[in-house]
Amino acid sequence: MANQAGPVCRLCRREGVKLYLKGLKCMTKCTLDKRNGLIPGQHGMARRRKTSDYGIQLRAKQRARRTYGVLERQFRTYFAHAERSPGVTGTVLLQLLERRLDNVVYRLGFAASRREARQLVSHRHFTVNGRTLNISSAQLRAGDVVEVREGSRKILPVKLAQDLLQNRAVPDWLTLDAANLKGAVVRFPDRQEMEQVIDEQLIVEYYSR
Repeated sequence: MANQAGPVCRLCRREGVKLYLKGLKCMTKCTLDKRNGLIPGQHGMARRRKTSDYGIQLRAKQRARRTYGVLERQFRTYFAHAERSPGVTGTVLLQLLERRLDNVVYRLGFAASRREARQLVSHRHFTVNGRTLNISSAQLRAGDVVEVREGSRKILPVKLAQDLLQNRAVPDWLTLDAANLKGAVVRFPDRQEMEQVIDEQLIVEYYSR
């Protein structure tokens, strides 16, 4: 399984916003707050130049890609799929990213971050419609039911997530049965129910150059 390796806090610093890649640690030990928004690398202290239109579009694409933990080739495939699909390309693109199994696990509150959700899925801790599924990029559809496996309910990450479920808001396109650690996809998400820090129109402009 391909994954983004290396320190993740520098990714938030590069994008200038919290991407919550480390879950609860982002709330208490965020280097973005400590370093006053300086970009990582030896040139972080250098005077910033005016960003070009291409640079703005690139940052929008990178922010979306890093938020969902998707590599470049896969992200480009998602865009190509969205471009061929009926509807607004940018909205369809975000819906494809939101409907990934690892993102649904995160949205349901079964993991503290998408990164952790991806690892839990790959370790076969979840079932979809009663069958174990370890493909984090699997696209879920309306009616699909995601549940923590019986033998995985006592592992530490799931227990910690269960303790935090009361403080997590589940979007309306999902339903959650916290007592049984089970959730379901009701419908495709609307734009206001997806990540607000992402400007999908800039992503469309980036790939339409």
